[in-house]
Amino acid sequence: MNAVVDLMQGAPFFWCLAGGHAIERVVGRRYRAHDDIDIVMLRPDHHALPQWLKDWQLAVADPPGSLRPWNDAEKLPWRVHDIWAHRDGVHAWELQVMIQEADAGTWYFRRDDRVHGSVADLAVTVHGVPCLRMDLQLLYKSKSSRHKDEADFQELLPLLDDAQRHTLIDWLRLTCPNGHHWIPALEGWGV
Repeated sequence: MNAVVDLMQGAPFFWCLAGGHAIERVVGRRYRAHDDIDIVMLRPDHHALPQWLKDWQLAVADPPGSLRPWNDAEKLPWRVHDIWAHRDGVHAWELQVMIQEADAGTWYFRRDDRVHGSVADLAVTVHGVPCLRMDLQLLYKSKSSRHKDEADFQELLPLLDDAQRHTLIDWLRLTCPNGHHWIPALEGWGV
């Protein structure tokens, strides 16, 4: 992971660590295995990635998830949110770049644009590395009930402050009108 963080330091565009590695950085310890490293970048900047990762092989995931090589001259359509990358000579995907919808200083949750905020508040710095804000990270993870997502929620729950818990509750209520099983745990924390 440190090699990717070193690679991204100094990039001329917004980026932040996301997924399990970002959560472990916040938690302060490793607690599960990872297949790759996730980073987030803003849609308006995605065209800069091929030049920054010029020695990497890049592929885009066309929904519902088929990979194809990315012609770096192609502007990716709004429905494409994932770019996969590996270094030349490596045959497994090492990096998943998730494209965050954004415009003019505002980010938007791609599944429901009623959830949005300032790009300036999209990431927090943890031990010198920008990491996706944890309430939004959990909102993305709330769609699945994979074991790793549940583990990430349990690890983060005691570390969320009141504002993060309330924001996540509001977002879950908005995006999951039939309820979500994390809401009772979030509401009951610290009571």
